Amino acid sequence: MLKRPHYIALGVVILFTFALIKLPTRAAGNLKLAIGGVFLPLFGMAGSLGDFAENSSYSLLSRRELIRQLQWQHKTNQLSQLYFRQAEEWKRENERLRDYFNIQRQYPFKPKMARVVARDPVNWWKTITIDRGSRDGVLTNAAVVTPEGLVGRVSGVSYAQSQVVLVGDPDCRVSVLVGEDKSREQGVIAPASSSPLDHALVDLSYLSRNSKLIPGQIVVTSGMGGVFPKGIVVGQIADFRSMGYGLYKEAQVRLAVNMNRLEEVFVLMP
Repeated sequence: MLKRPHYIALGVVILFTFALIKLPTRAAGNLKLAIGGVFLPLFGMAGSLGDFAENSSYSLLSRRELIRQLQWQHKTNQLSQLYFRQAEEWKRENERLRDYFNIQRQYPFKPKMARVVARDPVNWWKTITIDRGSRDGVLTNAAVVTPEGLVGRVSGVSYAQSQVVLVGDPDCRVSVLVGEDKSREQGVIAPASSSPLDHALVDLSYLSRNSKLIPGQIVVTSGMGGVFPKGIVVGQIADFRSMGYGLYKEAQVRLAVNMNRLEEVFVLMP
């Protein structure tokens, strides 16, 4: 049986319901809005928690697939950056061809990704070993790059691995161009003589005394010599000085690629 307090509560509910029915339409609507405003945050919180739980469950279930897709996307972005930088140089080349004519065009290479599997500490970190060899079509003197710029060239090839000599080694001299205008200076990258232990710096020699050098200028491969394709970023001018009583200039170039942190590289295949 119902006790006295229960009767009182039931009576209050009945009176409230009756009063609500007798209220004018506008007043009833305002009352409903007020009640809904009190409980709406609770409903919204419950919905958000439900969505969060559902998304979290989906993420946990597909974590392996998401990681695989992210890794693939990262590799794709690296290739896109490499192609974009080459495309910029090809555009400049086409502009110069319209002016001069009869200049041989540069054709793209196909990059093949390789992993760095060993280094040579005896040679002061100037060579690395990659997990691509003759079975993958790698040839001696093939250029090796990252999306940031030039790494070096293949100096030796075995069946499953290849040795790469890095920029800055005496066995990896690179013909380069300085600047981005039509009258770019030409020079040759050589090992740093003033700071041989700083692997981020190399020397740029054989510059004319009238070279207009500015710190920060981009240095790219010239395409001469038949080893490195034209337009690959090597680094930026860090400093320069006059040599031989003002007869010529030399510069220091800060490499675009950190050679001590190489994990994956791309071998440019013809």
